[in-house]
Amino acid sequence: MKLRKEIKIIMRNLTLLTDFYELTMMQAYHHAELTTGRKQTAVFDMFYRENPSGNGYVIMAGLAQLIDYINELKFNDEAILYLRSTGAFKEEFLEYLRGFKFTGTLYAVPEGTVTFPGEPIIRVTAPLLEAQLIETALLNIINHQSLIATKASRVCWAAKGDRVLEFGLRRAQGPDAGLYGARAAMIGGCAATSNVLAGQLFDVPIRGTHAHSWIMSFDSELEAFRHYAELYPNACILLVDTYDTLKSGVPNAIQVFNEMKGKGIPLQQYGIRLDSGDLAYLSKQARLMLDEAGFTDAFISASNDLDEYLIAELKAQDAQISVWGVGTHLITSKEYPALGGVYKMAALSTDDSEWIPKIKLSEDPIKVTNPGEKKIFRIYSADSGKMKADLITLKEEEIDITQDLTIFDPIATWKRMTLKAGEYTVRELLEPVFVNGKCVYPNYSVKEIQEYSEKERDTLWDEHKRLVRPQIMPIDLSQKLYDLKQCMIKTLRDN
Repeated sequence: MKLRKEIKIIMRNLTLLTDFYELTMMQAYHHAELTTGRKQTAVFDMFYRENPSGNGYVIMAGLAQLIDYINELKFNDEAILYLRSTGAFKEEFLEYLRGFKFTGTLYAVPEGTVTFPGEPIIRVTAPLLEAQLIETALLNIINHQSLIATKASRVCWAAKGDRVLEFGLRRAQGPDAGLYGARAAMIGGCAATSNVLAGQLFDVPIRGTHAHSWIMSFDSELEAFRHYAELYPNACILLVDTYDTLKSGVPNAIQVFNEMKGKGIPLQQYGIRLDSGDLAYLSKQARLMLDEAGFTDAFISASNDLDEYLIAELKAQDAQISVWGVGTHLITSKEYPALGGVYKMAALSTDDSEWIPKIKLSEDPIKVTNPGEKKIFRIYSADSGKMKADLITLKEEEIDITQDLTIFDPIATWKRMTLKAGEYTVRELLEPVFVNGKCVYPNYSVKEIQEYSEKERDTLWDEHKRLVRPQIMPIDLSQKLYDLKQCMIKTLRDN
């Protein structure tokens, strides 16, 4: 990925965008430090437990906003005054907050990366107070944008190479969700957005045609089309379903295209949009009418409450649609409205002593965490370049690709796979974002992230991209991590 010039996005300070208990825990940690003289440093992992919508993967998104958030972390006078007014905080803690700055180290998988359940897609190593504070905002940002990027990826896969336009701003849950949701949708594969502010801030293409109200504001549909064509001859897409799609809308559009042609106006990006009715039938009939009139290169776009399932069905019915405007279902991920990412402690050190791994137990096996500082190795077939598995290891572990590698399912341990030396390659996924409080991560453009993400998805087999019951990618633990986890479980259960 190439770098771009930094575009500064003016944003409000989000320091207080946190749950109240993060601050009360921070005060308790701070009090313990003052009374005992001991300082604790922690490792936290962010991961999620299941893919949304029964998908085969998640697209990581939101890292750019997370970087902005951490860079801007500062308790200003107004924040201190408000916290004092709650009566919950002592002056000594408020004074600590006044000088607060994130000094920790944060690793993450790059934006646009394909990820899977249970993997530590973000690893934070920081003084305990600092690591605790960023939990809520980190989860809010990464959960939302990763969810929308993944939904967009599903929609684009269903469209089979057709252009998908993100049209969801008016249905998003507020301006922030509309803005950063549009960015995430672009990462997930959308060709453009209707969101003008997203276009300005993130340098992404913006698209749109006109509403039914444009047609209704004229005495006739034909007059409305003529005026629109006069204004936008190089992007003349006419909405044809205001009155009667096949008897009025398409014939009037054809007449306007003929008039443009007669005036010598080059017909470049031009076509019609359908926004209601049986899109399969109407698009096929409209295609016949446009072709018979000689406009074989006019495209047909469609909107109207589309999602990946409907698009897939319409494609199966040979709908003559090549551009899809997707709104509500995409920007809200309507079928699966929240990604359940969590943020759990994995290790703890006191006064820079040796790291002590930490584990959370549960009666629900999926909620038992993986202890210790960890990293992720992605394993590829040397021949095809396709993913074969991901292996979560302890931080100090390495993989020697000149040796055979045996991996196993951490739940069904009898499921094993041996990869022969020379038949596989590996890549470490976690990259440094902050080191000792300083951001070291490149500022990639959305276009660059989108291109990277497309290459990432190309390393998946189609079986892993199916909309329904996709093949599950093996996500395994190294023997060393597996043994540590089992030992800690036994020790805690026995006590």
